[in-house]
Amino acid sequence: MPTDPLPDWVLTRRRAVSNRIRLTRLRRDLMQERLAELAGLNREAINRIEGGVASPRLDSLLRIADALRVSAAAFFVDV
Repeated sequence: MPTDPLPDWVLTRRRAVSNRIRLTRLRRDLMQERLAELAGLNREAINRIEGGVASPRLDSLLRIADALRVSAAAFFVDV
C-alpha cells in the first residue's frame, strides 16, 4: 500500500464525490444515521465519507448508492 501523500487532483475528486453523496442524501431528506442504517454502515463511516476524510470501499459506495436509489456512477458525474 502506498504511503506517499495523495496528489491534489485525487483529493479534489474525492471531495467532489463526497459532496455528491451528501447532496443526494439531503435531497432525499435523510439524516446520516438513516442513510447508514439503509446502507448497512455506521454513521461515523458516512460522516467520514461525506467529509472527504475517508474513501469508501467499492462495496460501501455501492451500498450507499443503493440506499439513495441512484447508480454509483451518479456520484462521479462531472468529477
